[in-house]
Amino acid sequence: MMNLKACCNFVAATLMTIPAFAQSFKLVSPDKKVIVEVSNTGSLKYTVSSDGLTIVYPSLLGFEFKDEPAMGTNMTVTDHKEHSINQTWVPVVKAKHSLITDRYNELELNLIEKSAPMRRMTMWFRAYNDGVAFRYQLFGADKIGDGQIVKELTDFNLSAKAKTWVADYGSYTSSQETEFKAKNLHHITNKTIAGLPLLVELDEHHYAAFTEANIDNYPGFYIGSTQTDTVATEKISLTTKLSPLPGEGEDGVKARFTNNVFTPWRVVMLAGTPGKLIESELIQNLNPPCVLKDAGWIRPGMSAWDNWWSGDVKVDMPTIKKYIDLASKEHWPYMLIDWQWYGPFNRPDADITKVAPQLNMPEILAYAKAKNVKCWLWLYSSDVNRNDNFEKAFPLYEQWGIAGIKIDFMDRDDQQMVNWYRLIIQTAAEYHLMVDFHGAFKPDGIERTYPNMVTREGVLGEEYSKFSTRITAGHNTTLPFTRMLAGPMDYTPGGFINVKKSDFRQGSPTQIMNSRCAELAKFVIYESPFTVYCDAPENILGQPGADFLNKIPTVWDDIKVLGGYPGQYVIIAKRSGKDWYIGAMTNESERTIQFKTDFLPAGNYILTSWADVLSFPKNLTRSERTVSANSVINIRMDSAGGWVGKITGK
Repeated sequence: MMNLKACCNFVAATLMTIPAFAQSFKLVSPDKKVIVEVSNTGSLKYTVSSDGLTIVYPSLLGFEFKDEPAMGTNMTVTDHKEHSINQTWVPVVKAKHSLITDRYNELELNLIEKSAPMRRMTMWFRAYNDGVAFRYQLFGADKIGDGQIVKELTDFNLSAKAKTWVADYGSYTSSQETEFKAKNLHHITNKTIAGLPLLVELDEHHYAAFTEANIDNYPGFYIGSTQTDTVATEKISLTTKLSPLPGEGEDGVKARFTNNVFTPWRVVMLAGTPGKLIESELIQNLNPPCVLKDAGWIRPGMSAWDNWWSGDVKVDMPTIKKYIDLASKEHWPYMLIDWQWYGPFNRPDADITKVAPQLNMPEILAYAKAKNVKCWLWLYSSDVNRNDNFEKAFPLYEQWGIAGIKIDFMDRDDQQMVNWYRLIIQTAAEYHLMVDFHGAFKPDGIERTYPNMVTREGVLGEEYSKFSTRITAGHNTTLPFTRMLAGPMDYTPGGFINVKKSDFRQGSPTQIMNSRCAELAKFVIYESPFTVYCDAPENILGQPGADFLNKIPTVWDDIKVLGGYPGQYVIIAKRSGKDWYIGAMTNESERTIQFKTDFLPAGNYILTSWADVLSFPKNLTRSERTVSANSVINIRMDSAGGWVGKITGK
């Protein structure tokens, strides 16, 4: 047997004979337009370019740990592999496409430190035609116990001349509900806690969006910079800010790991126009395939929602039946029963298996079934987690015939909360429950792996019109190019007491500062396979536009962004089967735009459209015309207005 000294000498000699691999690498996208360069000369860095323009200048990679040296310098590449993937897959929930192409070239780098403690790290880089992604794998240390990450050194070195849209949450504990404000990049400082996606305009032909995908056993990340003020410089180094574990501060521990840990994918979405970013499937492609053996029970669709938003809270039998009737009349499959259905919430005695005394749940569910409607239930996150209540409640809900659960007020995305989300989603799937998270962090594409996670909030949505003036037309036309790039957003559209901004008053029933047509357009433009209509039945039933929402799809076979710019306007066409739905919205300016219907196959079609009546936001006009693939459509939108159309076979 080799003694310990001889064994150590053998290992040292073996390491000395490792061949000297190249320390610089270039990865090119399938269409040859996107390039990732990785350099390991002194420190590990990467560069991203597109169409000949440098998007991300040489930027650091690595980590800082508690009670360990930093990692990312003094490393050597011991092995590298390259391979290409070109495949298609069919999503269970068709948020944008019925068939998704996943095509990329990948570089895998295995690294080890040149001297003690000689830790290992593996990195993967992917180059897609519409973006770049990379991730790390860290390994258990020699020291027994948890590795503790205090900082991820990943940064994004950009031109300071770039324009960006920033959602500064100001804290790592929030519901991620704020505006994305247009700013010069140098306005991001070391105090900024910018949420993702972060949209950046490099020039009029180069757009990038920075976000993450496949968050698992790791905290969510935000963006700041190394700057201490807003003084303009030539380059801005955007830094990664990880959400700290509870009890840890800004400089504390962000993630603990004993064995292998994979970071989420760091994603740079790329396009020549901001609208092309909306069409991308990059986030879902970076997540593993569906793990559910049977996903046929997952059926997205429209939902009515009791009148918490549109009026005073009334949790009684007549109110709930009233909203079930709304769903039935509009041919929507669901009704969401919101808070207080199990009585007082967020308290130690709250019981999510018991129904409030004024409600008769068997009668509610029988009434809904007779109307061809299924029910969802709202839950407070602490009530779900307390004493593992969900393990008792979820099988009970399945027995009741509940379709899904809306869980609220998490307001965190640290490592513990990320893992809790996965536990809830997995457990819900066992009992055939779909999930809608409110008070939630941004999507990361997990809906590919667990398609019962059908939507989530994490957006400054319609409900804010009840108590603020923040839901402006400028905000509404910014969301598709910012927050929505990450995935589904439960904005809860459908406010139909429409007024001009100058006439707006806060209160109940809630008014909306955009036109009726703009409100209809949100049902097409905003991605949410489970779409919750927020208003009272009397504000839509029998009113103009009700016919557009009748049987409206929430999942789509194809998407075409026909134009737009953040905060100005947006127009999107989506196909369901053979029918095309088109939605357009403008900001506070009146706008006339033109679009072509060249996305149609040959033949003649009927375009039914609903248009603004200028200066009368509650009114609209409905018309029909014949169109073909050669048609050019001119539309005029009022200030804070919109337009919708439906194209069907003639």
